[in-house]
Amino acid sequence: MSDAQLAVLLGRNIRAERYRLGLSQEQLAEVSGLHRTYIGVIERGEKNITICNCKKIAHALNLTLWELIRMCEDFRKPASA
Repeated sequence: MSDAQLAVLLGRNIRAERYRLGLSQEQLAEVSGLHRTYIGVIERGEKNITICNCKKIAHALNLTLWELIRMCEDFRKPASA
C-alpha cells in the first residue's frame, strides 16, 4: 500500500467512525481541538496527519490511537492467484 493509499484509507476510516457517531465535521473538529477544514482534508486523504493529531481525532471518536491505526492495518489486499 502506498503512502497516498494509506492516507485515503485512514481518512475513510475517520469519516466512517464520525458518521457512526452522528458527528458533523464541525463537531469532530470542536471535540478534537482541530479546525473543520483540516478534518475535511484528512478525511479526503489529501494530507498526511501527524501522530499527535491522529491521537486527538481518535480520542474525539472514542477510540484509542491503536484502534484507529489498527483499522488501517486490518486492510488486506485480495490474495493473488
